[in-house]
Amino acid sequence: MDGVINIYKEKGFTSHDVVAVARRILKQRKIGHTGTLDPLAEGVLPICVGKATKLADYIMGGIKGYRANITLGVTTDTQDAGGTVLERRDVTVTRAEIEECVYSFVGSYDQTPPMYSAIKVNGQRLYKLARAGEVIERKPRRVEISGISVVEFISDTEAVIDVACGKGTYIRALCADIGEKLGCGAFMSALLRTRSGAFALDSAITLGRLQILADEGRVDEVLIPPDRVDSIKREGKP
Repeated sequence: MDGVINIYKEKGFTSHDVVAVARRILKQRKIGHTGTLDPLAEGVLPICVGKATKLADYIMGGIKGYRANITLGVTTDTQDAGGTVLERRDVTVTRAEIEECVYSFVGSYDQTPPMYSAIKVNGQRLYKLARAGEVIERKPRRVEISGISVVEFISDTEAVIDVACGKGTYIRALCADIGEKLGCGAFMSALLRTRSGAFALDSAITLGRLQILADEGRVDEVLIPPDRVDSIKREGKP
C-alpha cells in the first residue's frame, strides 16, 4: 500500500499517536506524518504510507493554513492553553489597534521558537529541557506569513485569526508575539489547521473513519497514489 491519506487529527492525539493508530489500522509499518501538530490542536495532518513516505518533506514544504484563537492579557509558559499562567496584564488596546497589529505580521519576520517545541538543541528536544525547568537561549528563525486576518472578536480580549504561513512557523509563538507587540501579552487558546499544501479540511477523515474504511476494504477511496500528489498540488484538489 503506497500513497497519502488526509487525516483529521483530533484533540488529545499527538502526531505520533496518529501514525501509531494508522499503522495498526492499515497493518503497515512504513507510515509517517507531514508536520507536527500539538495535542491541543486539531485539523489537517496528511500521512504518507509505504513508498509515499519519500514525499513527506515535499508536502511539508507547502503553505499551511490555520485558524487560531488568541487570548490577550495573559501569558503562559507554553504559549497555549495547556501551560501555566506566567502573567496577567490589563488589555487597554482597541479592536482597531488589535487588527492593525495582526496585519503588521504579514511578510517575513524573525520568530523565536517556543521552549515547548520538538526542536533539538545540542541533541536534546527543547520540550524535554522545558519540562525539567530549564530555559535556554534559542536563535530566532526567519518565518514567512503570507496572509493573516482577524475573522472575529469573541470579546475585547479574545479574537479569532486566520493565518497562511510557510514551513517552521509556530502559531503559538506568533500569538505571543502579537501580544507582546500590543503590550499586554497573549496566548493561543485554540488551533485548527485548515490546510497543508493542497490538503484541506473538506477532504480530511478521522482515524475512526479510516478504521471503518479499512474494515470494509475501501481504503483505496481515500488513498492518494504518490504520482497524484504533485498534480493535486497544481490543481489544488485532493
